[in-house]
Amino acid sequence: MTAAGVVDREAPAHARPEGRAALVVAIVGTLFSLFQIWTAALSPLSSLAVRSIHVGFLLAMTFMLFGLRPGQGTRRVPWWDWGLAALGFLLGLYHVVFERDLILRAGEPETMDIIAGCATILLVFEAARRIMGLALPILCGVFVPYALLGPHLPFGLAHRGFSFEQVVDQLFLGTEGIYGTPTFVSATYIFLFVLFGAFLEHAGMVKLFNDVALGLVGRAKGGPAKVAVISSGLMGTINGSGVANVLTTGQFTIPLMSRFGYRPAFAGAVEATASMGGQIMPPVMGAVAFIMAETLGVAYAEIARAAIVPALLYYASVFWMVHLEAGRRDLKGLAPEECPSALRALRRGWYLLLPLVALVTLLFSGYTPLFAGVIGLFATVCLILGQSVARDALGANAQRFVFWLVLGLLAGGAIEAGVPPVTVGGVALLVLAGMAAFVRGGRGALRLVLSSLADGAGNALGVGVACALVGVLIGVTTLTGIASSLAGSIVALADGNLLFALVLTMVACLVLGTGLPTIPNYIITSSIAAPALMHMGVPPIASHMFCFYFGIMADLTPPVALAALAASSIARAGHMEIGWIATRIALAGYVVPFMAVYDTALIGQSDDPLAIAYAMLRALVAIGLWGAVAIRWGLTRVPVWQMPVAVGGAIGLVLSTPFSDEIGFALAAVFVLLQVLARRRAGA
Repeated sequence: MTAAGVVDREAPAHARPEGRAALVVAIVGTLFSLFQIWTAALSPLSSLAVRSIHVGFLLAMTFMLFGLRPGQGTRRVPWWDWGLAALGFLLGLYHVVFERDLILRAGEPETMDIIAGCATILLVFEAARRIMGLALPILCGVFVPYALLGPHLPFGLAHRGFSFEQVVDQLFLGTEGIYGTPTFVSATYIFLFVLFGAFLEHAGMVKLFNDVALGLVGRAKGGPAKVAVISSGLMGTINGSGVANVLTTGQFTIPLMSRFGYRPAFAGAVEATASMGGQIMPPVMGAVAFIMAETLGVAYAEIARAAIVPALLYYASVFWMVHLEAGRRDLKGLAPEECPSALRALRRGWYLLLPLVALVTLLFSGYTPLFAGVIGLFATVCLILGQSVARDALGANAQRFVFWLVLGLLAGGAIEAGVPPVTVGGVALLVLAGMAAFVRGGRGALRLVLSSLADGAGNALGVGVACALVGVLIGVTTLTGIASSLAGSIVALADGNLLFALVLTMVACLVLGTGLPTIPNYIITSSIAAPALMHMGVPPIASHMFCFYFGIMADLTPPVALAALAASSIARAGHMEIGWIATRIALAGYVVPFMAVYDTALIGQSDDPLAIAYAMLRALVAIGLWGAVAIRWGLTRVPVWQMPVAVGGAIGLVLSTPFSDEIGFALAAVFVLLQVLARRRAGA
C-alpha cells in the first residue's frame, strides 16, 4: 500500500487524504511506528508517558484520516481537523512535560489538569465516534453521569457519588482510566504485533499462504471455499485481525468462490467467518489475548497455549460447514492446472516463515511478548532489506542460504559475547539499510519498509482508540464498584445453575456484539460476567476465554458485523445478508466454548494428552452433528425427523454430566447410520 493509503482496517469507513495531507499522514504514521519500536526496545520513558504519547499519536492520525461524517475515497483534511489532530498530539505530551508535578500533586488536580483531562476525554470520544460509530461512545458515555449522580440513582444502582474533579482525575491523571491496562497493552504488545503482521504481508506472506491453501485443498469438493478457510487461518497466525484478513485474503478468495458457483453473499460470509477466527489463532492472536494476559497476570504464552485447540476447532467447524454446503449444492473443486503445488510454494517462500518461527520460539521459551515482538520485527525488516542486498550481490539461488547463515552466525556470536539482542538487531538494520541504498533494487526495499511502518500505524488505530475509550468504562466501574454488584446479580439470577449462567453470558456477548467490536465487548463482559463464572467454580482462564470466544462470534452478528461489512465491498452483496449467513456458518462453533468450560482439557488445562485428545474427539463429533443440522446436509439431505437425533447427540457431548457422553456418542452413531441408509436408498 502506498503512503497515501494508510487506513485503519478495523474501521467501517475511512477516507484517504490527498496531496500533501497524504504525505503528512505517512510521515506521522512512520514516526508513530518508530516511537513504539524505540520505547519497546529501550524503555526510555515511564509507562504512563508512553501510554499518553501513544494516545496522542492515535488522536492525531484519527483526525487526519477520518472526517466528521463517515466517507470513502479521498478527502481534503479541513483546518479544524488539522487543529484537532495537533491538539490531540499536544495533549498526549501532557504527562511527559508535567510528569514530576503530577506525581507531587497526585490526588489534588489543578485547574489546568482538569481542563486538559476534559479535552483529552472529549477527543477520545470523538475519535471513537468517527472510527466506530455511536454505539461504543454512547455506552461508555453513560458511565460518566453514573459516577456523578450515584446517590440519586434508583433500582439498587446507587452509590456514594463522586465529584467532577474526582472523575476526571480517575479517567485522565492515573492508570485506571483512558491510560489503563487496555491502553498499556495497545501501546506495547498490540502495536508491535500489528506492525509485525504489516511487514510480513508486505514481504509476500499473503501469496505464500494462498498458494499453500490452493495446493492443499483447491481440487477438493468446494475447493475455493476451503482455500478461503485455510488461507484465512494461516493469515490469522500473523495479524490477529478479522477485518484485515478479509481485506487481504478476501481479495483473492471471494472472487474465486463466486467464479465456481458460490453465490456472492455466501462467498463473503465464508471469508468473514474464517477471517474472524484469526483473533484466536496463535501465535499472534488478536488484541484481546494481550489484554487477557495482562488482566489475569499470566504469561502470554499460556493464553496462546490455551487458545490452540479452540482455534483449531473453530476452523474445523467452518471447514466442515463449507464442505456440507458444497455437498448440498454439488459444488466442484478447481481444475488441477489452477492449483499450484503446496510443496513447491513452500520451497520457494520458506524464508518468509523464519520471522514467524523466531517469534513462536521466543514466546514459548518464556520470553515476554514485548521482547519476542521486537526480535520478530527486526528479523522481518532484515528479511526485506537483506533479500534485496543478497539478491544483487549473490544471485537468486545462493542469496537466502548465505544471507541467513551469515546473519545467524553474527547474531549468535554477538549474543554469546554478551551483546544485547536488541543492539544486534539495531546494528544489523543500520548496516542493511546502508547497503540497500547503494544496490540495485535496494531503494525499493527501503520504500517498502517505510510503507510498512506507515501502514502498520494505520492498522492499529481502531484497536488503540477502542482501548482508550473502554478505559472510561473500566475507570468508572473501578471507582464505583458496580462490576462486583452486577456479577453478584448474575450469580443470584443463575441460582447455582452453571449452564444458565453461561447462556446469560453468551447472550450478553452477542447483544453487545450488535453494536461493539470484539475488544470492548470482551472487556465489558469479562469485567462483569467472568467474575460471576469464577464464583461458580469456573477457572479464570476458562471464564475469560468463554467471553473472548463469544466476543468473536458477536463480531459476525448484524447490524455492525465489521468483518461482513468488509466482505460486502469485495463480494458486492448486502452487508446484512452476509452477516446472517456468516452467523449460520459459525453456528457449529458455538458448542466449543461451552465444552471448554465443562472440560478444561480443551484449553490445555490438563497434563494428560489422552484427556486432551478425548476432549477434542467429543468436540469434533459435536461440531459434526451441529453442522449437519445447520446446513441440513450430512452424507445426504437431513430430513426434519432426524434433526432431534443430531441435536440431542451434540448436547449430550457438550454437557459433562454422568452418562451424557455415552448418550451423545450413541445418538451420533444412530444419526450416522440413518444417513448411511438414506444415502444407499438414494443411490439405489
